[in-house]
Amino acid sequence: MVTKREGSMAPIPRTLSVGTGEAERTIATRVREGGAPGLFWLGGFRSDMAGSKAEALDALGAAEGLAVTRFDYSGHGQSGGAFLKGTISRWLEEAQAVFALTEGPQIVIGSSMGGWLALLLNRALRAEGVERVLALVLIAPAVDMTRDLMRDGFTDAQLAQLWERGRVEQPSDYSEEPYVLTRALIEDGDRHLLFGTPIRTHCPVAILQGGRDTDVPPAHALKLVSHLVSDPVTFTLVPEGDHRLSRESDLELLRQTVLRLT
Repeated sequence: MVTKREGSMAPIPRTLSVGTGEAERTIATRVREGGAPGLFWLGGFRSDMAGSKAEALDALGAAEGLAVTRFDYSGHGQSGGAFLKGTISRWLEEAQAVFALTEGPQIVIGSSMGGWLALLLNRALRAEGVERVLALVLIAPAVDMTRDLMRDGFTDAQLAQLWERGRVEQPSDYSEEPYVLTRALIEDGDRHLLFGTPIRTHCPVAILQGGRDTDVPPAHALKLVSHLVSDPVTFTLVPEGDHRLSRESDLELLRQTVLRLT
């Protein structure tokens, strides 16, 4: 059931502490008060909660009176912690901590790496008996990216550098700074691989994919579809879309997809 009420005038910035000892880090969040279902945003690798898709979802929440929760992973945006210490386990722990701040049913929207984390978060919550994920919206989902989209594409020289130096650098299409991929990130990712066995979400899944995405190719998203054999899945290919899917037409598609699932 959709329960809407007037949302707050602006999202409220909040912080929370995750982890203990040397692993403790401060996570920055923005929470818009509103009704159900809430919208829970999971960004991509090296992105932050002030990106165009996150802002579009916040505006949608304001217009529809829906709660919206977003945050920056450690080492990203306004959150504390070192980026080079980031792993899928670490960022998933943060997603679980922030999700615990929400109430009622949530539509979890994940972009790129956030799509992988959305599936992992949903699995972890349901294993704990928490069934508040109403639906998943996955934008260019980079499932198993540390293996399929990173390590499997390394040259022999890059693999040697990764194991010997503990890191490898790759050029970025979105920044003058290269991507730094650590051995810890790659090895930890193996603990969270989903491909190879059926993926059961117990909720509807909507996948939005750019046809010109070179970071997460359409074939990778279709591989995910082939693993979602027990739940309702819709796959929308945007032929001219790139990895970001942040043109106004892309954002409108995102808005309509979310509204359809509320």
